[in-house]
Amino acid sequence: MANVGIVYLHGFCSSPASWKARLLADHLAARGLADRLLCPTLSPVPNEAIARLDAVLAGEERQLTLVGSSLGGFYASWLAEKYDLPAVLINPAVQAPTLLEGLIGRHANFHTGETFEFTAAHAGQLLALTPATVTPSRYLLLVETGDELLDYYLAVTRFAGCRQTIVHGGDHSFASFPEALPQILDFCGLLVT
Repeated sequence: MANVGIVYLHGFCSSPASWKARLLADHLAARGLADRLLCPTLSPVPNEAIARLDAVLAGEERQLTLVGSSLGGFYASWLAEKYDLPAVLINPAVQAPTLLEGLIGRHANFHTGETFEFTAAHAGQLLALTPATVTPSRYLLLVETGDELLDYYLAVTRFAGCRQTIVHGGDHSFASFPEALPQILDFCGLLVT
């Protein structure tokens, strides 16, 4: 367990200050594992976000597991296939290119208030980040059926054959995240009893 780490990938308009990122950090810190978490700030520009994550992954010698939420889950699947890494996908935006095409325009980060323009070119960058195939054995999929932004069944279908936890109800934030932490840490090789 000494050489194990987690890279948390936040979603669109989010940041390392998100509820899930902070809860995961606190959970690890309470177990003396604060140094196991990497949570980089991701650019709203997909190619910049991936370049940042490529740099983070290249600089690590630990055995890493990706944990991605929403758009972060979309990125995690690309990176998991590229680098042969395990990944936890939380309400992943499996159809991010189509979804974000509908969000072209000006946005503000939920946590920093920083504004940015999301363009058609940015949405187009997501197409190149869609893995042609996924390797089911590398994933843990966590979805809630009450996700108001994404159709959970698209993720269940895309990641058929992988470990899946489908929670009835909930929302896009994955309201049952606190209860899922032991399962996530176990998957990442960091469960401390």
